[in-house]
Amino acid sequence: MAELLQARIQEIYQNESRRVLATLIRLLDDFDLAEESLHEAFSAALAQWPGDGIPDNPRAWLVSTGRFKAIDHLRRKARFDVSYDEVAERLQAELTTDDELEVQCIEDDRLRLIFTCCHPSLAPEARLALTLREVCGLTTEEIASAFLTSTPTLAQRIVRAKAKIRDAKIPYEVPAAEQLPERLDSVLHAIYLIFNEGYSASAGDNLIRHDLAAEAIRLARLLCQLLPEPEVEGLLALLLLQDSRRAARVSENGGLILLEQQDRSLWDRQQIDEGKALTLRALASRRFGPYTVQAAIAAVHAEADSIAATDWPQIVGLYDALLEMTPSPVIELNRAVALAMRDGPEQGLVVIDGLLERGLLADYHLAHAARADLYRRLDRKDEARAAYQRALELAHQGPEQRFLAARLAELETG
Repeated sequence: MAELLQARIQEIYQNESRRVLATLIRLLDDFDLAEESLHEAFSAALAQWPGDGIPDNPRAWLVSTGRFKAIDHLRRKARFDVSYDEVAERLQAELTTDDELEVQCIEDDRLRLIFTCCHPSLAPEARLALTLREVCGLTTEEIASAFLTSTPTLAQRIVRAKAKIRDAKIPYEVPAAEQLPERLDSVLHAIYLIFNEGYSASAGDNLIRHDLAAEAIRLARLLCQLLPEPEVEGLLALLLLQDSRRAARVSENGGLILLEQQDRSLWDRQQIDEGKALTLRALASRRFGPYTVQAAIAAVHAEADSIAATDWPQIVGLYDALLEMTPSPVIELNRAVALAMRDGPEQGLVVIDGLLERGLLADYHLAHAARADLYRRLDRKDEARAAYQRALELAHQGPEQRFLAARLAELETG
């Protein structure tokens, strides 16, 4: 019984902690105090719930408990600084009912939080780091790995961003309608990165973090309700189309399954249909951007019965359009893979080799993995072996490491 209760509390933590934190940040107007209060609230839950039982509304209980813990914390500090007592008194006076805490709609606290984390006065890299840390709960180490930077550097970005929000008194709110368009790009980018970390985790032993992918889709849906612009619809379409393959991307033992080997009957047709409809609507507006073009690429994949039946000329053309909108070595790499499917491995290798010779993507394991695969298809085993080895050295994710090691072993055994 105790084990079941512990498992239930852990489940509540996984499902509710970021929601509770977002609400506490709004109520307390202090990131660090909210995080400390969140942990104290869950510590109280671990102590009280085994005897009292789990409350009917755990989220409201945790928010209320966290707020009381914050008030106690501020009153302890008030012994040394009377200004803290004034804040504590204000928080005490503003205590709300459980029903008021449950108001969601567009005024969803996580949506408020993501707009705060993506405020234009923050540096772009700080916005993304803070969003992944506070909205999604990734550890500093996980975010540093995703950004290919050191943990201390990333931690300093987050500290500086919180200080900027506090010192500049950046409001914790969804912007007014006239401010939304200018704030949209950074929010879309943050949601996109959240999904990417869920779709293909940067490190660890699991390929997919469904909680993050689902959270990104949920945030994109909320944003569509708030601001139904073509590029918002394009982003939601992209996330739905990519996520539709989830069940086919991982084997029973957690191994990576490449697109060409996936059982397409496992793809979620409902998500594909919704994603395609959103993509067509965004394209028809003629006011779309790079997320819509990426959604169009995903839609072409979704329409094909197999790798061989895929319209590779159309995909290469879409990548050409995407590169005009957003020049990027990663997009060039993806285009090279499509080019290899259209014109043969040699053509793809020319592009990838050019990227590496220019010093681009030298530490990006997927560039070396793509290069290795093209060498393998050309039966150039020595070059394939060296490229797979380099990719394996750079990979941080368990399923990818095992896949690359298996490809190396296949080369050795012929």
